[in-house]
Amino acid sequence: MVHGLPALGWDPLWDGARLDADPSLSLRPARVTLQGRDAWRVHDGDVELVVGVRGRLRTGSTLPVAGDWVLLAGSSADDSVVESVLPRRTALVRKAAGNRTEEQVVAANVDVVLVCVPAHSVNPRRLEREITLVWESGARPVVALTKSDLDDEPAETLDGLRAIAVGAEVIAVSSYDGDGLDDVRRLADGGATLAVIGPSGAGKSTLVNALVGEHILATTAVRDDHRGVHTTSARHLVPLPGGGLVLDTPGMREVALWGDEESLDEAFGDVEAFASDCRFADCEHRTEPGCAVLAAVDAGLVDEERLASWRKLQRELAYLARKQDVRLAIEERKRWARLSKAHRGAIRP
Repeated sequence: MVHGLPALGWDPLWDGARLDADPSLSLRPARVTLQGRDAWRVHDGDVELVVGVRGRLRTGSTLPVAGDWVLLAGSSADDSVVESVLPRRTALVRKAAGNRTEEQVVAANVDVVLVCVPAHSVNPRRLEREITLVWESGARPVVALTKSDLDDEPAETLDGLRAIAVGAEVIAVSSYDGDGLDDVRRLADGGATLAVIGPSGAGKSTLVNALVGEHILATTAVRDDHRGVHTTSARHLVPLPGGGLVLDTPGMREVALWGDEESLDEAFGDVEAFASDCRFADCEHRTEPGCAVLAAVDAGLVDEERLASWRKLQRELAYLARKQDVRLAIEERKRWARLSKAHRGAIRP
């Protein structure tokens, strides 16, 4: 049971952000616990409400997402509305699906992101993308080998995951027999917010239900071909019995990056460590003499496929940066065209 704002993750630092709001309005803070398509559920420390948002927020780019802290206008469940969204401390962001060059915020104000990797379907390249997203968000990544009871050699699989998730803690967890659940609960110590991401069929909702101790989220058994079925269509933030909160997210078919190359430095820390020893500062790690990265590959210290993945993600981020520049330039030209048209209309006799 949630009691008071501190149980939702509120701390004195949020008071400063709250003071930046319009002092003429009587606003109260609340946290977004459920993000649906057209409605938001928020908790103000006393009660959970279903609310809408001000029209100006709908036309902007700061619609609230699960985990956000918002300021509510109104005094009752009937007239409460989101007036503003407080600045986010962390934001888990990916590129929107399809050809749009836009960001999609998956979750906000998350302290730890648990990246779930199902034992029956370990995908190293997907994990690299997910770890990169988490480092970019500002949250701490932890990798969980889920459904570990189905793995005949979990220790070997964990070693393989550690080689991919460099710098991140790696744990094994089974919602079926309870192994590792205490390790996951520990991640929410001190009132932290834990987000759970991963592909469909990774057991995310089952894990959240096991952590909470009751059936909160809908689950569906994995099909015979081990491919998951989407069971979570909304992002749901729920309190844990021992304190802290956990946020389940829908399975992402597409993990498209949104950010800059600095996040790759964290996700591929092993490659970056060797790259710093290359003879040339602008070494591309292809055919250059004195390339420490290629030497590491030859010595078996860096997997060749991992190096290829690193190059691919670098190209993807560089392409994204170019598309963003073009999009911003087009938007700026349109803005000036509108201003010029308005100006001509104002001076026309």
